[in-house]
Amino acid sequence: MTKNKYLSLVLILIITFTASAIGGFITSAFKEPWYSQIILPSFNPPSWVFGPVWTTLYICMSIAAWSIWIKTFNKKYLKIYFYHIFFNASWSVIFFGFHSITLALLDLFIILIFIIILMKIYLRENKTSFYLFLPYLIWTSYAFILNISIYILN
Repeated sequence: MTKNKYLSLVLILIITFTASAIGGFITSAFKEPWYSQIILPSFNPPSWVFGPVWTTLYICMSIAAWSIWIKTFNKKYLKIYFYHIFFNASWSVIFFGFHSITLALLDLFIILIFIIILMKIYLRENKTSFYLFLPYLIWTSYAFILNISIYILN
C-alpha cells in the first residue's frame, strides 16, 4: 500500500467497494427464486434498506482503515482489514450463491471476530476509527441474529 495519503484512501475504497460489487453481483444473480421461498423472520428489513446501509458502512470502514494506515503505516493492520473484507464479500457468495445458511452463519461469526480484533486495534491507535466501526459492529450483530433466525426457521 502506498504511503501517499490520498492515493491510499482511493485504493482502500476501491478494494472495499470491489468486495461490495462482488457481493452485489452474486446476490442479484442467485438470490431468486431461492430467497423468496425461504421463511424469513418478521424483523427482516425490506430489500431497499441494504444498499444505503452497506454503502454507508463501507465508506466508514474504509475511512477507519485508512485513518489507521496513515497514522501507523502498519501493514499488519491493513492485512487484517483486507482479510476481513474477503470474509465480508464471501458472505453473499455463500448465502445467495451457494444457498448455504449454515456456512453463511459461520462466515458471519468470523466477520464478527475480525471486527472485534480491528476495533481493539482502532481503540488503541485511533479512537475515530473505533467509532467509525461501531455501526458496522451493530449491523453485523443484527445480521448474525437475522441469519440465526433464518437458520432456525428453515
